[in-house]
Amino acid sequence: MTLQTMLLVAAALFSVGLYGAISQQVVVMVMMGLELMLNGVILAAAAFWWFLSPTPDGQVLLLVVITAMTVEMAMGFAVATLLHRSRQSDMTDMATDLSR
Repeated sequence: MTLQTMLLVAAALFSVGLYGAISQQVVVMVMMGLELMLNGVILAAAAFWWFLSPTPDGQVLLLVVITAMTVEMAMGFAVATLLHRSRQSDMTDMATDLSR
């Protein structure tokens, strides 16, 4: 695979994630769109590191970013679960004020 192919796949992932995050109203679906967008960015960064400088330094940084992203998504799903339990709805319109 070439760098252009990898960047094209990363752009496609980012585009599908952007469409999913903008067009959905369910909190979990919006989070899935954000996850796809982040995966597209990570794939583009990994492709650049692999084709420009194939050293393990970039791979370690990407593993740290993926780990942080996993923790962030787990916390987001916890908030979405609590929102669903307290308000019996998982729509983004109901999540405008989380103080109650």
